[in-house]
Amino acid sequence: MKASTSRYAVLGMLSVCPMSGYDIKKIIEQSIAHFWNESYGRIYPVLQELEKQGLATRKTERTEGKPDRQVYSITRAGERELHAWLAAPVKSEAVRSELLLKLFFGSRMSAAERESHVVAARERHASLLKVYEATAAGLKKTHAQNPGLPFWLITLNFGRRRSESIMAWCDDTLRELKKVAGRR
Repeated sequence: MKASTSRYAVLGMLSVCPMSGYDIKKIIEQSIAHFWNESYGRIYPVLQELEKQGLATRKTERTEGKPDRQVYSITRAGERELHAWLAAPVKSEAVRSELLLKLFFGSRMSAAERESHVVAARERHASLLKVYEATAAGLKKTHAQNPGLPFWLITLNFGRRRSESIMAWCDDTLRELKKVAGRR
């Protein structure tokens, strides 16, 4: 059976520090969501699977007035499995883009619809750039001494560069769409 990459995302998060499923989801949203996301519906089954396989352990933390927290920690076997995955070659990634799919069938849309989709994509990525800049500044301030900081910034820079590239593509595409609309 082929292992899901989700297990390695969860193991990686547990390698940072012990966490609950809720903690993992929050950390993912605050750190790697610009290139990787996991749902609660995927995190909790993965945690149970990791525990069953001896790659993580679970401890119940009692909290007064709140439900008990199930906190997971990576085991030595989990560390070995994570390391083996980290050392393995990266698989090629399939690109799925609803925007590109719609534009591929652009002759079936009005000029205004095509333009609207591209403008919305550009605005989304302009907003993301602001998030990346704020996130980088926050990380540099609060985690200046963390040995993981350079690697976190490298992945954040990928998101920034990707958004800049997509925004430039949107600008080029909007110019091209105006030409196409003028030919009709």
